[in-house]
Amino acid sequence: MRLTTRTNLAMRTLMFCAVNDGRIVRKHEIAVACGASENHLAQVINLLARQSLLKTRRGRAGGLMLGAAPSEITVGAVFRIFESVLPFTDCAEQSGSCPLAGACRLKCVLSSALDGFYSALDRVSLQDLVGGNTDLERLLRIA
Repeated sequence: MRLTTRTNLAMRTLMFCAVNDGRIVRKHEIAVACGASENHLAQVINLLARQSLLKTRRGRAGGLMLGAAPSEITVGAVFRIFESVLPFTDCAEQSGSCPLAGACRLKCVLSSALDGFYSALDRVSLQDLVGGNTDLERLLRIA
């Protein structure tokens, strides 16, 4: 399993906003701090805002900030938004392209493993990632 760039950028964006909590941040600031493309960030920010994890404001004084408290945003929720649209295996697709589909038990094993994966991520909040993490604050805090 490999984390997609979009999920990675989503977590970086949320951590950046959490470190700079109470302040409106700009997409450019996140891009510079996280080594990301502003175009990729725009897509990620749009989806996070549609899911109410970010609030955005247009205009000259615009930018973005967290849409919920860092303790209320779980890593599992973010991963589901970005990763669950991609099937983990061909078995998960309804197209029936696998010749073993009627007899194979691997799909159940993989489904159980994914449930465990997401369950573990659900136990970790954004606050857990940034709270007391002085090294991360030093990297992401806006002067």
